[in-house]
Amino acid sequence: MAKKVVATLKTTENAKNWAKVIRAVKSEKTGAYTFKEEMVLLDKVQEYLATGNK
Repeated sequence: MAKKVVATLKTTENAKNWAKVIRAVKSEKTGAYTFKEEMVLLDKVQEYLATGNK
């Protein structure tokens, strides 16, 4: 899936304005960690990481 997103962004002029953010999220049920991947504008990365969810 990530390859499709990256390939799509490379064809546009503003491809350098995006960052792939990977966040570890702990499950309340099992306590195991899962990883959530999102494509976020560079201007919004710190804001995205500061909040718990999008």
